[in-house]
Amino acid sequence: MPTPLDPILRPGSVAVIGASRRPATIGHQILANLIVHGFTGAVYPVNPNATSVHSIRAYPSVGAIPDPVDLAVIVVPKEHVMPVAEECGHKGVRGLVVISAGFKEVGETGAAAERRLMEIVRRYGMRMVGPNCMGVLNADPAVSLNATFAPTMPPFGHAAFVSQSGALGMSVLDYAKEYGIGIAQFVSVGNKPDVSGNDLLLQWEHDDAVGVILMYVENFGNPRRFLEIASRITKQKAIIAMKSGRSTVGARAAASHTGALAASDAAVDALLTQAGVLRATSMEELFDMAMAFNGAALPRSRRTAVLTNSGGPGILIADALEPQGLELVDLAPETIAQLKPLFPAEASLRNPLDMIASATAADYRTALGAILADTNVDSAVAIFVPPLGIHAEDVAESIVAAAQGFPQKPVLAVLMGREGLPEGRAELHRAGIPAYIFPESAARALGALRRLREWRARPVVPAKPLAVDRERAGRVLAQARAGGRTKLSDLEVLEVLAAYGIPTAPARVAHDPDDAARAATEIGYPVVLKVVSPQIIHKTEVGGVRTDLGTGLEVKSAYVEMVNGVSRAAPQATIDGVLVQKMVAGGRETIAGVSRERAFGPLVMFGLGGIYVEALRDIVFRIAPIGPLDAHDMLKGIRSVAILDGIRGAPPVDFAALGEVLQRVAQLAIDFEAIAELDINPLLAFPQGAIAVDARILLAPAVPAP
Repeated sequence: MPTPLDPILRPGSVAVIGASRRPATIGHQILANLIVHGFTGAVYPVNPNATSVHSIRAYPSVGAIPDPVDLAVIVVPKEHVMPVAEECGHKGVRGLVVISAGFKEVGETGAAAERRLMEIVRRYGMRMVGPNCMGVLNADPAVSLNATFAPTMPPFGHAAFVSQSGALGMSVLDYAKEYGIGIAQFVSVGNKPDVSGNDLLLQWEHDDAVGVILMYVENFGNPRRFLEIASRITKQKAIIAMKSGRSTVGARAAASHTGALAASDAAVDALLTQAGVLRATSMEELFDMAMAFNGAALPRSRRTAVLTNSGGPGILIADALEPQGLELVDLAPETIAQLKPLFPAEASLRNPLDMIASATAADYRTALGAILADTNVDSAVAIFVPPLGIHAEDVAESIVAAAQGFPQKPVLAVLMGREGLPEGRAELHRAGIPAYIFPESAARALGALRRLREWRARPVVPAKPLAVDRERAGRVLAQARAGGRTKLSDLEVLEVLAAYGIPTAPARVAHDPDDAARAATEIGYPVVLKVVSPQIIHKTEVGGVRTDLGTGLEVKSAYVEMVNGVSRAAPQATIDGVLVQKMVAGGRETIAGVSRERAFGPLVMFGLGGIYVEALRDIVFRIAPIGPLDAHDMLKGIRSVAILDGIRGAPPVDFAALGEVLQRVAQLAIDFEAIAELDINPLLAFPQGAIAVDARILLAPAVPAP
């Protein structure tokens, strides 16, 4: 079925506008690539100063071409791009690839020119890749389109690659053959005012030639649309993304914990995790993972085994597999009994199975076959360090022969050493077995296979609206806005949380010591006192909290001491009273919150709470709305989840109650865009239930009416 991007990725004819006779030019290289790599359609050079280019008749303009043109590759100075695009529209060209630079990437003048270019594209119903890109490629032999200025044509395979960086795209195409990654299609999107990564995901979703999608991303134009598309695709095809900009430079300052901890990269991590996209932290890791999806099956479980002829690499990969969530299981007694007569006493028949350096290629075939036949094992890594007299090609053939009998169990190989390595890796790649130089690379790749398998087994449970009192919460927020305030009072925050079904500790504001004592009697002892001030965010930093007060006399005394102390510590702050709150003893301190990221919308945060949250940064984020499985993943996703599971005999916390709080916080943020930041810290978690003890809500400044 034809798709909107077929004129670009599967054109029947291509015009190169700016084709040049000069060898050291982009216009010369792109035309040469189309010819040398055997584009199956018609090629038309356009150059008003030449009658032929590369011995092919040239035309003075695209309008002079007598035949229809599907795709125009524009390689002219930026000042000529607009009239050329206009002429393409008149000609009926359906796709443009604008290589020319000098647009949005150079500043506002270029951005204005790019907007004018898009007006032309939309007026004529064309689709455009670029500007400021390196071109497109389709290695399918039925198309054989290389409309890039890359010097090499990668081998045809089932990987599609979209890159926002032309230079990185060049590297991918250069190294694809060496890494055994076959490329189906490649698109350098450049400034992407029209064709974006999301458009290409939709193009590749139903393309049978594409089995895995690789992405290099510098920014997400429409991340919520990406989440919708990618989460659907990853149930069928792997998506591996490398997103630049992981550093904390540029993280904005914020008053709340959630805002301070939620930098843009946290939003990206949440986005990719929720979409089931595998994130690569480097180009090397992207290649490692891409190789694993070149035909390897997905493991049915985390149980894996390692076969090696050297103890050191076996230990290295054992260390590397554990952080990837993989388990080196004990081999079945019958497997060990089968292998024991075949190897000398010095060999270790535990997992990792070390056959020692005397192992032959035949030993690899026998031992790997026995391991894969073991019902305790669902994946395997075979490591070869070449000793004298044994060739990597022979070992590769043995690994292939053993793996072919167990196609449902992924096998990865590590060939360490240079002699014979290219031939051995080529043999393995032809058989669909990923082959690596280092053990850690194989561990990362197998971990990626494991994560995708578990993602696909994960049921789809969308977020559902919960029963809340939206009108009650809205009144509180409107009252604050009407008063010109961006920070809700403590009581207002507790009322909003209660309206959304989030359990809170009973509280009342007192304005003098006697009033505080009466409030404590009504609420019930013991109580906590907290200073109420619109200027004070972190109360403990100015001595604005007193805990475990058990009598009226203690409450009165603490009231006076605290107010006087806060007045000295924060003389500019206005004290509006003291919050008297029921003291909730015990529980494990967690934090739940919301911060907003431009384009991503509200981010929901969870982690360990209390005063150390910013120091430990043991937190996870998800993009709202979230469903019960998203909430569960958040709770189980912190490094210190063992504290919530219960240690030293402590019972586990109520994960269901915590998860419901996260879903309700997410719904609150979705329902009210005015909420800029929200913290519940601490959110005390108990074996039964969870209670919000302290919280704050900050509103975005009101937008003046036009």
